[in-house]
Amino acid sequence: MMRMTQINHPAPRLAALLLAGVTAFGADQVLPPIDRLGIGDVPPIPIALSGYTGEVAQVLEFDLEVVGFKVVPESTSGLQYILSGKNDGRVEGTLRDAVSKQSRLHKAYGGTSLRQQAHGLADDVVKEVLGLPGIARTRIAFKRDLGRRSELYISDYDGYGAAAITSDGSVVAAPCWAPGKNLLVYTTYLAGNPDIMSHDLSTGKRAYVARYSGSNISPAVSPDGGRVAMIMSKGGSPDLYVADIDGSNLRQLTKTPEDESSPCWSPDGRTICFSTRIGGRRTLATIPVAGGAVKRLNTSGAVNPSEPAWSPDGKWIAFTSQRRDFEICVVPAAGGTARTVAVGEDPSWSPNSRTLVMVQRDKQANRTLSVLDVLTKQRKTLATGLGSCSQPTWAR
Repeated sequence: MMRMTQINHPAPRLAALLLAGVTAFGADQVLPPIDRLGIGDVPPIPIALSGYTGEVAQVLEFDLEVVGFKVVPESTSGLQYILSGKNDGRVEGTLRDAVSKQSRLHKAYGGTSLRQQAHGLADDVVKEVLGLPGIARTRIAFKRDLGRRSELYISDYDGYGAAAITSDGSVVAAPCWAPGKNLLVYTTYLAGNPDIMSHDLSTGKRAYVARYSGSNISPAVSPDGGRVAMIMSKGGSPDLYVADIDGSNLRQLTKTPEDESSPCWSPDGRTICFSTRIGGRRTLATIPVAGGAVKRLNTSGAVNPSEPAWSPDGKWIAFTSQRRDFEICVVPAAGGTARTVAVGEDPSWSPNSRTLVMVQRDKQANRTLSVLDVLTKQRKTLATGLGSCSQPTWAR
């Protein structure tokens, strides 16, 4: 039986990088729910900014456009909202309806940096207009590619303030947040073999979760933070396993000659979606966590699907499809016709189930991170300043 091994590791600058909480979904959404609108078919909401300068103006534009607004001049025909204020020492904001002229929000911010105050204002605008929790104060984790080695980083969701989590001089892969915990689980080659490790970001303490012979890869933590799904080849071919977050109570869910990969959990914790082959063709499939039959997930219109990500509201599964290029597609969680929303790979949903963080490649195959509003297809590149980055995961 495998024994847990603890490894202590410093936690650089982590106190400032704790995940900010988000509120529950509002009941008075101006827009209908995502499943009644059609992916990529929604025009952005025109909003004008007045009185903001420098970094605050840039932050507000970024934050608002990745959740469906479009910052335009105040003279634009069809303008719906005006956000006016100032950022002289502190950020202040008044949101007015450009049609009715009524004030919807008036608030001043303080106690943090101007950047964080601007994030707070953007989140409040999103809550007021869309009835959704904002994502501007959330965090992501990702892999920084350094030639033959790689390290893990976390940053604000827009790439700002990136800080190293590992400094092993080895290879890491597939970071995954444990929901509700300041904890990452990921694959590491620190001991020469692909093993799975948990990493407490508050203390820096690390512990092996799966360290069996063969591959131990692709960890995915359950919505309650108590279990982890992973792909292991300890029995021969790569199969899907589930264990408690400390590696105990290991159970094998699949036993096939195919190469399973990239598991993700349904929000209720009852089902796992993963990539496999059925009838010789790459496909997505689901299996009950309690055990049972593997069921193919229909992704009509997409080929070679992999890297599924289940939206927190349970309605959608985003995944990577590979034709000539890598494409991000979205399909109903029950299966159906897939919609292509962007060129890219490695999707991960935001906590409000509207925005995706993903990887995009340029013509030289350099990889950068970007965030995409799924409804309007508006996309922003993250300025991490770290060169090639990949495998992003959104904290919840």
